[in-house]
Order: sequence, then structure tokens, then C-alpha cells
Amino acid sequence: MSVAEANTTSEGGRDFIRDIIAADLAAGHCREVVTRFPPEPNGYLHLGHAKSIFLNFGLARDYGGVCHLRFDDTNPEKESQEYVDAITESVKWLGFDWGQHLYFASNYFDTMYAGAESLIQSGHAYVDSLSADEMRTHRGTLTEAGKDSPYRSRSIAENLDLFRKMRAGEFPDGAHVLRAKIDMASPNINLRDPAIYRIKRAHHHNTGDTWCIYPMYTYAHPIEDAIEHITHSICTLEFEDQRPFYDWLLDKLADGGFFTRPLPQQIEFARLNLTYVVLSKRKLIQLVDDKHVSGWDDPRLPTLAGARRRGYTAEGLKRFTDQIGVSKSDGWIDYSVFEACQRDGLNDTALRRIAVLDPVKLIIDNYPEGQSEDCFAPNHPQQPDLGKRTVPLSRELWIEREDFMETPSKGYFRLFPGNSVRLRYGYVITCTGCDKDADGTITAVHCDYLPDTKSGTPGSDSVKVKGNIHWVSAAHAIETEVRLYDRLFSTAQPGSESGDFLLDLNADSVKVIRAQLEPALKDAAPEQSFQFERHGYFVADRVDTKPGVPVFNRTVTLKDSWVKMEK
Repeated sequence: MSVAEANTTSEGGRDFIRDIIAADLAAGHCREVVTRFPPEPNGYLHLGHAKSIFLNFGLARDYGGVCHLRFDDTNPEKESQEYVDAITESVKWLGFDWGQHLYFASNYFDTMYAGAESLIQSGHAYVDSLSADEMRTHRGTLTEAGKDSPYRSRSIAENLDLFRKMRAGEFPDGAHVLRAKIDMASPNINLRDPAIYRIKRAHHHNTGDTWCIYPMYTYAHPIEDAIEHITHSICTLEFEDQRPFYDWLLDKLADGGFFTRPLPQQIEFARLNLTYVVLSKRKLIQLVDDKHVSGWDDPRLPTLAGARRRGYTAEGLKRFTDQIGVSKSDGWIDYSVFEACQRDGLNDTALRRIAVLDPVKLIIDNYPEGQSEDCFAPNHPQQPDLGKRTVPLSRELWIEREDFMETPSKGYFRLFPGNSVRLRYGYVITCTGCDKDADGTITAVHCDYLPDTKSGTPGSDSVKVKGNIHWVSAAHAIETEVRLYDRLFSTAQPGSESGDFLLDLNADSVKVIRAQLEPALKDAAPEQSFQFERHGYFVADRVDTKPGVPVFNRTVTLKDSWVKMEK
């Protein structure tokens, strides 16, 4: 079953949005639920967008309706086809298909322009010639009413003539704007004659140079919803103060016969606030443009492209959004909750493999040179139907450097001179000593093995040991690059104390090493996930992995190591 096929209603329970929709259907306010996911193509999608995607597409699915994918491309200076392509890829990765319902706001520019002329003709819009600074001064404050522009009293004929000349390119950028005529004394600043069109000579990724005036987002969005007959326009809480203008605009256009009722209904929910990340598109752009990360798909970024490359799964994202639910109250979700959802999902699906990340040589002195034999390890200990794989053993092995101590600390049960441990899936060995270089660094550990103790053979457990270590055969191992990713920021709310989120970047957010891996990992496919025993979950990098030469990214550790750090 794909992520999109899972039923969010049964998994996540009811929420206030579903209650509204159910009531609307019961009352006959709508016959079919139509939602939309409306990203602006001015950046890559992030984890907060995933919450909106699952919600909008999930609502449509649960109520037998449809969800549109619509690009709100009204700001040509910041938009590009690259972002359009990345957004569609991410939505598909999450498991959703919009079918024939792919739309662009720019395809509605003619209708939006006609709507603006309709507002002028009904006396609800005017061309203002104040400068940006003058408009700001006239707007007032939260405690002081705004003042009417001296151009507010222009006649309908004059406004229509000026607006058409704006459209024809007869004025320079910034010379005029078209404003809705509402109430400059309104306690809601968003209703103090908001600008709805501005002059902007910029090449548009979809319409080219056809237009030199562009609608403002707050004007365009409700019209897009009405054109597409959206029944429930789901957005985040920062748009709550814009809802009165949303309703005002559609009411005025419907009164003028431009749209028919019933009109779309805007409903707000709390956005995702996640610790240890930034979800501001402006900050994400800054991280990318200033090269604090390697690009939009850097595995440390909370973009969906970065999450995918990190090895986070769409199923884990679904699990996370179901767990946090939908509410009207803002709050912070700890990143460990997100990681736990990913960890739980990967635990069920990821095959087990052995990797030695900080290798030191282990030499079994009494094992015949040039000889090797097969040991057998389960592909998944909780899923025996997945069978076992062959793990070759030879005289020289790679083990983790931390699995040997020349002078052991209290409670240390791994290798030290005179101590015995079991090679996981292999023999019991007894440590006999080590080799060092001139600087005192250990270059090899020596041991002897007990021939009758091989795992899985009769009597193999006759020798009891407390330690169990993992290993790979030096003659058969593959050496490859492994990237140990961690959180991009070292504080829970980046910038909250210093005022500059960049000061809270984690200097240890990635460490690149050369590791020794069991041979079964040689043919790992891009985006294939594994649990590296003892180390966590890793994925074959979807960009850099080549046939026979995998590169692995750490997705998440086996346990939340940040809990101890925070304490």
C-alpha cells in the first residue's frame, strides 16, 4: 500500500477540519469536496509542506473528492521552472497524484485582470499614485487608524483609464498600484485598502513577457480558489487575518456576477514548528545561496528533497503527521518525535547489514592463512521469512576501534588482553595483545579463536562470554564513503537567543569517513535503506551511488543521542 492509500481518518482520528467538512456535506453546502495544495514556486518544499500535502490530499481522498496541485506563480522575480519541477517530484514522492488537476495561477491572469476591472467599475478599487513610503505612512498602526489616500476619490473612468495604461506598459515600475477600496480605519490592517496589482517588468517562467503588471498574492489566491471551485481552502494560521479580505473579495466579485455561490471557505490550521530546524523559506534560501549547505537537497536541510536524500521515508513522514495531528493552536514539536517516527518505520523495512565505521585490524593468529568460511546472518531478525545472508570470515577482520581497550575501564566487556568475546554470527575469540606504531596508536589487535564455538553449530554456546562484537572480513569487505549526518543546528530554536540563526549552526552536522562494509552492500541500489548493526539506519545516496560503488548517508541513529546531550 502506498502512503497515499493509507486512511488518515482511521489512523489520525477526527479533527476540527473534518468536522467542518462533514457538517458542510450533511447540510448540502457542497456535493463534492475539492481541496488544493497551492505552493509558490520560489523554493523547494519542506517538512511543513508535507503536513499540508497529507492534509489536503488526504481530505479529498477520505471524502471521495479531488485535490488540485496549483502553483501560485504571481511573483516572477523569485520563481523558476526548477522549483516547479522539484515541487511536483516531491509531491509524487509522498505518494500523491493530482491526475488532470494541475494548474498555474498565471493561467488565470486574464481572469484576474477582468476581476480587477470589475472591482473598479463597481467602485471597489482605485489606482493609487502614492509612493511606497507614503502608502506605508498613510496605512496607520495597530493602534492608529489609517488615512485615505488623496487619490482614493478618483472617478471610475479615471481609474479604469489608468489601470488600462498600467496594463499597456505606459508607466514605470512603482508609479501606480491598484488598491481595493475597503476601510482605512479598519482595526484589521489587512482591510486598509490593500494593494491588489503592481507594475513589475519581469520575465515570467510561464507567461514570458506578456504581462508588465502582476496581481498580489492575497488578491490572486481567492480568485484561483473560486475559478477551480475549491470548497475548502485549507491554509496555515498566518493567513487567518487575511480571511476577511478573502471573503470580502469573493463576495464583491460574486455580487457583480463574476462568480456564483457557494464560494470557497478558508480554514486555518496550525503550521508545523519543529525544533532544531528552520522552516522559513527565506532562511532556507539563505542557507543555500550562502553555501552553508551543498544545495536544496543537502541531507541536513528540512526540505523534502533533502529528507529524501537523507533516507527519511514518505511512510515515516506520514506516520509523523498522523501522530502530531491537526489543531488550531501553535506549538513546538521536538525533532526527536520526527526521528522516532522515521526510526519506527525503518525498523520494520530496513534489511540488516554490518559496517565498521572506525576500523582497526583484528588478526586471528590461529586461523589458517588463505582460508575463509561462510557465516550466516538474518536479513531481518523480526522477519525470518526474509532469510539469511552469507557473511564470509577469514583470518584478518575489521572491527570497531572502540571494541578494543588495552587497559579496560570498569564494566568494559569487549576485547582486551586475556578477555574472550563472540564474533557476532561467528566464533568465540580470546584477545592476546595488540600492535602499535611509533606514536603509540594501535594498528592491529591479535586473538585466537575457539574452533568449536561457531554460531549455529551444535555446542557453540558451551563457552559463555559477556561481549559480542561485529566485524567484516578484510579480504571481502568493500571500502566506501559514509556520511554521518546530524542536526544542522545545535540549539532547539535557532536564532532565538542570538538573533542570528546562522550563529547556531552545528559545526559537526556532517562527518565524512571511509568505512569497511560487508560485501552484500556492494550492489546497494540508490535510496535503498539498511540498518547498520549498532550504528543506525543508512541509505545509499540517491545522487552519488554508482553501480558497485555505493555511498551511504546516515539517516538516523538507533537511539536518540540528543536526549543525553540536552540533559
